[in-house]
Amino acid sequence: MNMQNLMAQAQKVQKELERVNAEIENTTFEGTSGAVKTFVTGKLQVTKVEILDQSALSDKEMLEDMIMVSFNDALGKISKMKSEKLGKYTGGLGGIF
Repeated sequence: MNMQNLMAQAQKVQKELERVNAEIENTTFEGTSGAVKTFVTGKLQVTKVEILDQSALSDKEMLEDMIMVSFNDALGKISKMKSEKLGKYTGGLGGIF
């Protein structure tokens, strides 16, 4: 393979990485835990928190735990999607993307 073909292939992969990364960043991920639902973008920005059951408001510690678990659920979904969609391109790059 000549250098020109190699560079063209590298540019193609770079554009695909940028496209997939933009897709992930523009996706909203939903995390849930009991009476709490959170919404986090692929850019790791929280866009909404919903308390689904008003009775959860009476137990502060339980509500705090549900919020934390809900956020972690959404963040786990972001991480999973990044691994699935970017892993085929970045598998040997030590997870820098």
